[in-house]
Amino acid sequence: MGYWPEHFKESTSIIIPKPNKVSYNTPKAFRPIVLLNTMGKLIEKVISHRLQFHLSANGFLNPNQLGGIRQRSTIDAGMYLIHLIRTGWAKDCYTSVIAFDIAQFFPLLNHNFLLLCLAKAGLKANILKFFRNYHSNRSTTYA
Repeated sequence: MGYWPEHFKESTSIIIPKPNKVSYNTPKAFRPIVLLNTMGKLIEKVISHRLQFHLSANGFLNPNQLGGIRQRSTIDAGMYLIHLIRTGWAKDCYTSVIAFDIAQFFPLLNHNFLLLCLAKAGLKANILKFFRNYHSNRSTTYA
């Protein structure tokens, strides 16, 4: 149907003070928690697994994509990194690693670009319509 119910788009953010802080004068002394509808989270998980299966089965995911993929873990990423480092050492090369914290990448992702990628991955029009609706008109309240 290409529809995501409005009540699943609503969230409540709660700000919780971190324990044992000397001062609570800075934002780092608090932890924001986002509460979502439990049924919506369950349905999102099912959709996520089906989408990931489709993308994997059709070769749309890069084999080096380790984060956020089922059956691939942080340990896999660490082992791959060790392999690359040791291969470099065996060839008398210097090895450097640059790490990025991309925790805020997905909330800032251009939704039109995401839809374009999903269309290139071969998803049907009704599924693209669903994702367009899923990303529109989201709201957050603060408690």
